[in-house]
Amino acid sequence: MAGDGGAIAHVRDSGPGSLKVTISVGGQSFAGDEPVAAGGTGTGPAPHDLLSAGLAECTALTLRLYADRKAWPLEAIEVSVTHEVQAEATPKDLFRREIRLIGQLDADQKARLMEIANRCPVHRTLTAGSRIETAEAS
Repeated sequence: MAGDGGAIAHVRDSGPGSLKVTISVGGQSFAGDEPVAAGGTGTGPAPHDLLSAGLAECTALTLRLYADRKAWPLEAIEVSVTHEVQAEATPKDLFRREIRLIGQLDADQKARLMEIANRCPVHRTLTAGSRIETAEAS
């Protein structure tokens, strides 16, 4: 969970007429795109899908670290996140997260893990808001 000045995310588009990009971050490269219905080719995740995936990943990693430190019998974690824009709401973006905790956990352990989920760094970033500084590269 490199949220403290971690890897640089770099994106390069594929040129005029296409919404497809190549994303490089943390030594990995993959395609990013928009769905066909939005004018893309559907060959990679859309930007808000990446945000949802980041929240899901961070949640699972945070829960794993906590459960392992406590030596709790958490066998697996499944996290699903969806994103929607609610034009009439403030803030407009709503992320819905569902967490499945697999293992022989008691009710107190499950409740504590659900509390810890709200402490994952990406959750905190999304709920606290962020600043973005933009500069033209030379």
